[in-house]
Amino acid sequence: QLQLVESGGGSVQPGGSLRLSCAASRFTLDYYAIGWFRQAPGKEREGISCISGSDGSTYYADSVRGRFTISRDNAKKTVYLQMNSLKPEDTAVYYCAGVYGPYRQCVSSDFASWGQGTQVTVSS
Repeated sequence: QLQLVESGGGSVQPGGSLRLSCAASRFTLDYYAIGWFRQAPGKEREGISCISGSDGSTYYADSVRGRFTISRDNAKKTVYLQMNSLKPEDTAVYYCAGVYGPYRQCVSSDFASWGQGTQVTVSS
């Protein structure tokens, strides 16, 4: 089973930036779609960005489009989430998840393998 480890979370002031990394072990990522999800206290897990394994096509939720950028480096077995112009409402635990082959929607139920999560806190 694909194993994923997130890193790069932390605390930042509003307007700041962070880059999250999702590193895979045991398998290459070439044929896996990878998604970034987040869950704030008391809220459901939200799919914020996904990238396909076949052609690198991307999806962004309205809440992050124009501020976040997903990318992948298959040689390094890593997917990144560059987060700019962070807002307090971006505060959440961020997870990456993978699924072999294509995904239908950038939602939790479409992804099988999950990392442990990394905390992002945006506060002044």
